[in-house]
Amino acid sequence: MGNFTAYMDQFGYIVLFAALLLELIALPLPGEVLMSYTGFLIFKGNLNWLASILIAGAGASIGMTISYWIGFKLGKPFFEKYGHHFHMGPEKIEKTSLWFTKHGNKLLIIAYFIPGVRHITGYFSGITRLPFRTFSLFAYSGAFIWVTVFITIGKLLGPQWEHFHNSIKKYLIIGSIIAAIIALLIYTYKKYKVEIRNKAIQLLRMSLTIFHTQKRVSLLLTITSLLTLGFILLMIGMIQDFLGNEFSDFNEIVSLLVSSTFNNRWEGAMQIFTFMGSRLALIILIIFTLFLILFTAKNKIIELGSLTIVILGGELYEESLQAIFHNLSLSQYSIMDQLFNHFPSEQSLMDFIIYGFAVFILVRNVNKVWIQTFIPLTGMIILILIALSRLFFEVELPSDIAAGYVFGGVWLGLNILLLEIFKLLRSMNE
Repeated sequence: MGNFTAYMDQFGYIVLFAALLLELIALPLPGEVLMSYTGFLIFKGNLNWLASILIAGAGASIGMTISYWIGFKLGKPFFEKYGHHFHMGPEKIEKTSLWFTKHGNKLLIIAYFIPGVRHITGYFSGITRLPFRTFSLFAYSGAFIWVTVFITIGKLLGPQWEHFHNSIKKYLIIGSIIAAIIALLIYTYKKYKVEIRNKAIQLLRMSLTIFHTQKRVSLLLTITSLLTLGFILLMIGMIQDFLGNEFSDFNEIVSLLVSSTFNNRWEGAMQIFTFMGSRLALIILIIFTLFLILFTAKNKIIELGSLTIVILGGELYEESLQAIFHNLSLSQYSIMDQLFNHFPSEQSLMDFIIYGFAVFILVRNVNKVWIQTFIPLTGMIILILIALSRLFFEVELPSDIAAGYVFGGVWLGLNILLLEIFKLLRSMNE
């Protein structure tokens, strides 16, 4: 790698262009590392950001095009004759070709972020005779997205690009897999668009009445149970990471990206977001939830009792967690780390609980489709903005904020489940 960076220092754009071109023909070159290093050279002022992206994107696009035409010229006869030597006989190539014809254009964008996959997509595009116009649209778009991401990350990380490169690459691969799942869902929607649309219309019509029937209880209990289970699994994973002292890279990467993305001009907006997560804002939200229950709820006493348990119990829950993890941190972290470590974040935990419960009460008792659709999304956005503001002002660690939200989600989910079960049992006895 030292030789490559030395060549980059001397020849810059030429090495970047050639390396990505050759890598997309399937030569084992460290393209992603070179792009991150290019970002570092941009940080130092040695290269231009836009020029680097254009040159890197052109190199990747040309390399992918060459592999396409090689696959196109060799075609199926080559694999039918020699494919058995590398487990690609006629039957397998036929199945792969059929799949690639249906999904190859989506894969062309995502594959760049998956090592080993990006090196073969060009060849398979040619082998399966994917129309060149379709190939070029998706392949070139994916190439420029890929190079922009890694070059920009290298620029943001600056001198620390090499230290965090592998960690960021891991997160990007996870993100690519998630993107592939999303692409599959989009494909499924397009294929079964009419059926999905009819079902959606039916569900929308039902949504006006479902929150006043026994079906509502079953649906709500099912969704809440699944979400709570997800939070519990995340909580277990985070506890293991905490005990293994494995949050260091995550905290440094997130903090560095936030500080690089948001400059001093964001300070005013961040102060507003910070206020949204303050004690005063939470008190106002609790009062709003209280009046919402009094004026809209049918089971006012039960929901008021649940609100009390959620808040007071949440405070006790948070204090207990702080005591437990503080004792654990005495043996896991240095004295300096302990000063900044508040795992999980007390304020973030209570933010999630109070905002989450307010959203639940609003969705539960107000019979409007737009509220049931957009209010949960709005609540999620507010919590993200609050977290960003705390990272911006460097008052808490990213892992502590994330843990606060996850642990808060467990408490909130369990309380909502108990509330709905209690109301269901009461209605059955009446």
